[in-house]
Amino acid sequence: MPVPEAKPIDTRNAIEIKGLTKLYAAAGGNPAKPALKGLDLAIPAGAIFGLLGPNGAGKSTTINILAGLVRKSSGQVTIWGFDQDVNPRQSRAAIGVMPQELNIDPFLSPRASLEVQAGLYGVPKSERWTDELLELVGLTEQAESYSRHLSGGMKRRLLLAKALVHRPQVLVLDEPTAGVDIQLREMLWQNVRRLNEQGMTIILTTHYLEEAEEMCDHIAIIDRGELILSEDTRSLLGRADAKTLVIDTGESRALPALPESARAERRGDGRLAISYAPSRVPTDSLIDALRAASLPIRDVAVEAPDLEDVFLRMTSR
Repeated sequence: MPVPEAKPIDTRNAIEIKGLTKLYAAAGGNPAKPALKGLDLAIPAGAIFGLLGPNGAGKSTTINILAGLVRKSSGQVTIWGFDQDVNPRQSRAAIGVMPQELNIDPFLSPRASLEVQAGLYGVPKSERWTDELLELVGLTEQAESYSRHLSGGMKRRLLLAKALVHRPQVLVLDEPTAGVDIQLREMLWQNVRRLNEQGMTIILTTHYLEEAEEMCDHIAIIDRGELILSEDTRSLLGRADAKTLVIDTGESRALPALPESARAERRGDGRLAISYAPSRVPTDSLIDALRAASLPIRDVAVEAPDLEDVFLRMTSR
């Protein structure tokens, strides 16, 4: 049965999470374990949103609650304006999840898998886009093959197609590139960018922080079930108030006098590396100090911190 239409409350945020908690009951002699501790999170509509955190941070629990696979202990979850408790069917219809696990029926073809998935979501046959999905993920030639004969990369592509059968407004990608080759990774990101350009909100969890830095325009970091921060990627990278000025002087001389908060050292290749905080020491002042010391400058490069630097700083235990 198709999901009946209902007017969403507010779609400025694709997802709103307020006071979300999850307590796993004691089992096997182990005490009860809190996985989420009052998590508050807003995911803007139309964003490519990175949900990051170390192992055990609560990422998987959060995603499973969004997908309706795990029951929350308390709190409110709103997906595309639909409260998960008040409008459970509409909220489930608004989200698609590409899981990390390869949970594919080995005896169904890709086409049959997509048709079954569409039926589970109540998508009328006249509104299904199975052929387009198969083309989107590059499985047209394998459409009638048994899924057990697909390569690992093809199975991941099929998972993406299954997550899209009901045309969700929000797509969750849980470690989508874990263990895949470079070609498949690039194809996946091309598809993600295309879907996002068409208005779909993307939520990404990954341990490949360079991917998150490249793909995401907004990033949240959670740790031990709590939100550490949530902000746009550019602002997040700016939190690490540190840069390194790398200078090829062409010769080895004594290190020049620098502002007190700057630190200089010679690297193994002979280049001079000056670490400094841009908020306290302007880059131009360092260049001026080098020129005042009559130090020849053949080449200059500035190394900025990346997402890994910020992540480690925010989740250090």
